[in-house]
Amino acid sequence: MPMDRQHPCMTDIALRKELIALGYTDRSLARAVGHGTLAKPRRGAYVDGPTWAALTREEQYAVRIRAVLRQSCAEAVASHVSALPFLEAPTWALPLDLVHTTRKDRKAGRREAGIKQHLGELVEGDLIAVGDLECSAPMRATLEVATMSGVEPALVVLNHFLHRGDFTAAQIRERYEMGMALWPDSLSTDLLLRLGDPRIASVGESRTYYFLWRHHFPSPEPQFEVRDGPFLAFLDFAFPELGVWIEFDGKEKYLRYRRPGESVADAVVREKQRESTVAELTGWRCLRITWADLADPTQLSRRIRAVIVSAQAARR
Repeated sequence: MPMDRQHPCMTDIALRKELIALGYTDRSLARAVGHGTLAKPRRGAYVDGPTWAALTREEQYAVRIRAVLRQSCAEAVASHVSALPFLEAPTWALPLDLVHTTRKDRKAGRREAGIKQHLGELVEGDLIAVGDLECSAPMRATLEVATMSGVEPALVVLNHFLHRGDFTAAQIRERYEMGMALWPDSLSTDLLLRLGDPRIASVGESRTYYFLWRHHFPSPEPQFEVRDGPFLAFLDFAFPELGVWIEFDGKEKYLRYRRPGESVADAVVREKQRESTVAELTGWRCLRITWADLADPTQLSRRIRAVIVSAQAARR
């Protein structure tokens, strides 16, 4: 799902030469930037000051990308991590210090501060138009990100697109084997594609799934269904044979599934009631983990193993 053209990131960008032609001077432009009337996402490019100030770091990055493409002397597209903002995809743990572009003419370009140009063959279906620019389509962007990051950040991106339905596991595997398997820094891409799962919906869930794989836990069943009459619950990660399930608790979860007129506190209470019902129906133990838990993998691994041992002892 590409970014809507009315999104604040698609705000108008004016280049210095255009403003000079309208009667501005370098001194008046500097004064406008100092007063906050204008903002300068990069040298020689200007946007509305209040609009810029209201943007998040990721959104400001998107505006900077558009400025780079507007100033480019060659025909180029936003690629790698720089395609993700325009595809409404997460950029968790990915560096936003450089603007990544790919030239359509496959020629080498000059080096510029804050810009990394890539050379690569673009085939049909690799690009998508978003507003005033072109960027890598979801499938190509995922494979590009895999060459510049670790497996975990790339898995967050892959699962996001798989869950949203932008492509299937078979389709991205086919695109990978159409020459991209020979790209530099693509040795871990095969592992990434084997880990991808369309049932995993959020950044936190992707990180939890990666954590379980990385620390050699049994493979869980994502979005495990528990049903009893009208009661229906989907568990983030279930280990049926161990009598344990894991829920990732992030703020996004309670906001996403909050019912009309329901406060976050109400949603938390309802979630606890759901947990109690599932425990009564299955006899399983629930372990809830948070962002803070993922930041301390050694302690989290101990907690999970302790819960598994306790659950197995109780079942015996």
